Amino acid sequence: MPTLQFKGKNIIWNHHLSIPYHTLEEVSKLNFQAEKGAGNLIIEGDNLLALKALLPQYAGKIKCIYIDPPYNTGNEDWRYNDRVNSPLIKEWLGKEVAKDDLTRHDKWLCMMVPRLRLLRDLLRNDGLIFVSIDDNEIHRLRFLMDEIFGEDNYVHEIIWKNKYGPGALTKGFGNVHEYIICYSRTPISSIEATLSEEDAANYKLRDDKYELRGGYLTQPLATRSKDPRPNLVYPIKHKGEDIWPDKQWIWEKERMMLAIKNDEVVFNKSDNEKWSVRFKQYLKDENGKIRKGKPISIFNGPFNQDGTWAIEELFGNKDAFNNPKPVELLKRLINFIVNDDESKDFIMLDSFAGSGTSMHAIIDLNKEDGGNRKCIMVQMTEATEREPKKNICKDITRERVKRAIDKYGYKSGFKYLRVGDPIDAETMLSGTLPAYRQFAKYVYYLCTGEYLQDESSIDEKTYFVGMHKKQAIYLIYMKDYDTLTRLALNLDVAESIIKEQKGKKIICYAPACFLDEEYLEAKNIEFVGIPYNLFRRNGQ
Repeated sequence: MPTLQFKGKNIIWNHHLSIPYHTLEEVSKLNFQAEKGAGNLIIEGDNLLALKALLPQYAGKIKCIYIDPPYNTGNEDWRYNDRVNSPLIKEWLGKEVAKDDLTRHDKWLCMMVPRLRLLRDLLRNDGLIFVSIDDNEIHRLRFLMDEIFGEDNYVHEIIWKNKYGPGALTKGFGNVHEYIICYSRTPISSIEATLSEEDAANYKLRDDKYELRGGYLTQPLATRSKDPRPNLVYPIKHKGEDIWPDKQWIWEKERMMLAIKNDEVVFNKSDNEKWSVRFKQYLKDENGKIRKGKPISIFNGPFNQDGTWAIEELFGNKDAFNNPKPVELLKRLINFIVNDDESKDFIMLDSFAGSGTSMHAIIDLNKEDGGNRKCIMVQMTEATEREPKKNICKDITRERVKRAIDKYGYKSGFKYLRVGDPIDAETMLSGTLPAYRQFAKYVYYLCTGEYLQDESSIDEKTYFVGMHKKQAIYLIYMKDYDTLTRLALNLDVAESIIKEQKGKKIICYAPACFLDEEYLEAKNIEFVGIPYNLFRRNGQ
């Protein structure tokens, strides 16, 4: 497979592995109706750190990811800020990536790599990721995603017509489109979407089933398939005539007869006395549910103006946020369905949240169809030396969703989190300690490579974290530095654990161990020291 080479690639390719896990601290005063929006999270902070912090709980659990990264136009005032331990990349830090920057494409790719690799780890096997982009980086993005997600997992490149027409000052071709790249975590066999209003309008014909099944259109029953099947070749008797297909029918005879009996087949004779046989394709199924169809690769709208109008309606000022994506665009992407059984109950993630369109779209869809979708959004403050108090996440992202809930009567809400301290040896030894439950989930993930599905198993009093196969995982720890220096895996604690976990392998994380190797081996206990051994185990 061809690969894309760029300056800094060998330095950045595994950078996501070296990033320490961080705590996610709840800012309760910025929550909004959290009890009505269980699972909805707005996270303030660097999205690279936030994505790594989400791994222990959400690895392999996100069904839909949408990101709208900087397009790297040279006019966006974005800066490369990932603190990678490399002289080359340190030279890039904090400098605006302008149009005349000869390394701007390298910087953009180095920014995208660790984020895409973490996003892939968070995506479910049947999940989809959508990335908005324009002509500046479309071809490089395709190569990069082929390498990270795999060529076999490329789903499609959507052309989105996002403007009504070219501007008055256009000299050449009028650019009225962007792209949305779609990949999956594993190869998918099929994808469907709820019909758009434009497609649904084609179902104009009516019969006596209209009240339940809506209008219908007709589709041909004869096919010229290159895969001949004898059971699809038979005559249909109509008005005393035997009607044969040119090649074969699309249905077997039993199904055909049932459709004719139910008045779902239409016969018409042309001027040349040849019969046309077509079936009625209804807008809704037998339960009154609107049918799904295959999405097409060109979106004619919604338009950029729709996103701007939404911001103006909520903030009273269209300049509150530049170039917000329209809610209807996100709703259309969210409605792409791989696993229909869970089409209304899944988690969506947007790690370049901007104005918060993704969560707005999720709660709007839930109101429409009674769904239980959840949304996680990550957004930086974008504070600078010139604007040290700037906070896009709090003042725009959060505020937009809060105002939308109030204005449109959504029965929803969210929790507001902030990326906190790193969970690494240096930070812990300095006295900055994570809460027990946070550390326990992190320990479980390091130990097993999987997230802890049932957090109710965590018991700080007994130090029990959870089971993995036939292994019992324990964490002897307390969020108090003085107490922590006195905690250890001693004989009393060990005997208590052994009594609870008879015959099972025990893995115990603790600051110290007062038991000899012979005892640990005899009792099938593995000791992992924190913080030193813990982080050495993880290769950090």
